[in-house]
Amino acid sequence: MQAIIQPNAASDALTLTTLPLPVIDPSLGEHLIRVKACAPCAGELLWPKNFPPPNPRELVPCPDVAGVVVSGPEDSPFQPGDEVYARTNYVRPGNAREFSVGVTDELAHKPKGLSWVAAAAIPVSAETAWQILFIHAGIAVDAETDFAAAQTAWNGKRVLVTASSGGVGMWVVQLATLLGAEVIGTCGTANIPLVQSLGAKEVLDYRHTNLREWAEQPGKKVDVVIDCIGRQSLEDAWWTVRNGGVVLSIFQPPKQVCPTDYKGTGVKDVFFVMEPVRRHLEEITKLVELGKCHGMVDSVWPLDQYREAFKRLDSGHARGKIVFDLSLNH
Repeated sequence: MQAIIQPNAASDALTLTTLPLPVIDPSLGEHLIRVKACAPCAGELLWPKNFPPPNPRELVPCPDVAGVVVSGPEDSPFQPGDEVYARTNYVRPGNAREFSVGVTDELAHKPKGLSWVAAAAIPVSAETAWQILFIHAGIAVDAETDFAAAQTAWNGKRVLVTASSGGVGMWVVQLATLLGAEVIGTCGTANIPLVQSLGAKEVLDYRHTNLREWAEQPGKKVDVVIDCIGRQSLEDAWWTVRNGGVVLSIFQPPKQVCPTDYKGTGVKDVFFVMEPVRRHLEEITKLVELGKCHGMVDSVWPLDQYREAFKRLDSGHARGKIVFDLSLNH
């Protein structure tokens, strides 16, 4: 099979090569998946160096996948021919290859009526947003997959989302709005209409808004900061949270960039790394099928244009997900 591979952890160069098909172990819940589309994550070529896989493995990129089950455990809810999607676990090679492996606890049924490309754009971003809002922000306690309970908890909360037009940010805006939160998003000028269309009540142009000054206006403080970009953006966002609120980042521990003259009290800071969880993605499938939320595709590429695709990804200007469509290779 064809596959994109990173030759070693120290290299950010990629190559298109030929590899043998993976061999699955059904006793471990493994399924062989014929890959129809896959999507990379920003910065993932640095992961092997910064977060070495627990066991040595081929460094195939793209954690998001959509495809068809070829084989798997006899008692699996996913049988041969089933259409599935997932953010697969980092312990195994990624999905920029014609056949890949997914385990029962990370796979979900692909939303009906969605293209392969549209499905591959969803898992990591949507599951991260789900885990932020239903678990790690600590607002919807014990509501991991209970939408009604989470709505009760989030209703009326003010939430600031940085990089709100990015892959994870746009999902946080959509889901938080569905849960009844009042969402304020930050993004660049060109993306303000997009973030408004996703449900944000107020959208701040990060190039022209001083968050500290903005937060000093009456009624502007937020209950929760959800940071998707880190560094200066996260440092500035500290000024917006009320005493007793929450600052959560998926980029870095928020305390690392807390302003030295910040005087807020009782603020909880949270950093976490998402984990692929089947039951979360199945809930997202339901919402997508109901038309309540959607992913966004920036651009679509065949595998053999991997250099151009990753260049687009690294530019930081992608609006939605970069997706490889493997049907373009034949």
